[in-house]
Amino acid sequence: MLRQRGAHLDGRYREENYRFNGPGASTRDTTLRLRVLDGGPRGFLTAKGPATFEGRVKVREETEFGVSDAHAALDLLLHLGFKVAWSYPKHRTMWMLDGVAVTLDVLEFGWFVELEGPLAVLPEMARSFGLDPDRAVRDSYSVLARKHLAASKKKTSKAAASPVPATA
Repeated sequence: MLRQRGAHLDGRYREENYRFNGPGASTRDTTLRLRVLDGGPRGFLTAKGPATFEGRVKVREETEFGVSDAHAALDLLLHLGFKVAWSYPKHRTMWMLDGVAVTLDVLEFGWFVELEGPLAVLPEMARSFGLDPDRAVRDSYSVLARKHLAASKKKTSKAAASPVPATA
C-alpha cells in the first residue's frame, strides 16, 4: 500500500532500546532512552516528555540527538548513575509519505504502525490505511515491553513450579 501511494523507503534497521531509571528518584514525566542501531556503534539518545492526547493522537515533546558511539554513551550514562531498567529489540522500517513518517515496527510483543507528522493530517492518513484512530494503542513501547517482560517472567515461574508428569 505504501509503494502504491508513492511513499519513499527511508530505511530498515534493527535497534536495541535501553530504557533508564535514575540517577535520582524515578519520574514518569521524562523518559530517557538510548537506541543502538543495527547493533553497531551509532545510535540515538532520546529524552521524551509525558504523553498527552489531542483527540486520539499522542503528542509528546522529544529531544533526540545522534551519537557516534552508542556503547560509550551507555557507559557514560551508567557512570553518571543511570541504571538500565529494561531493554528490548525492535526491527523498524521507515517510509515517508506526504510529509508523514510511516514507521512499521516489529517487536517481540507485537507489530505496530506509527505515524509521525502534522497533527492535522494524522487521523485521516491513519483511516486511509484502514487504521482506526479510536483503537490506537496508548501505551509506549517501554510500557508494553515492561508488561511483556512481566508476563514472560510469570509464565516462566509457573512453568518451573509445575510438576513434570511421569511417563511409563
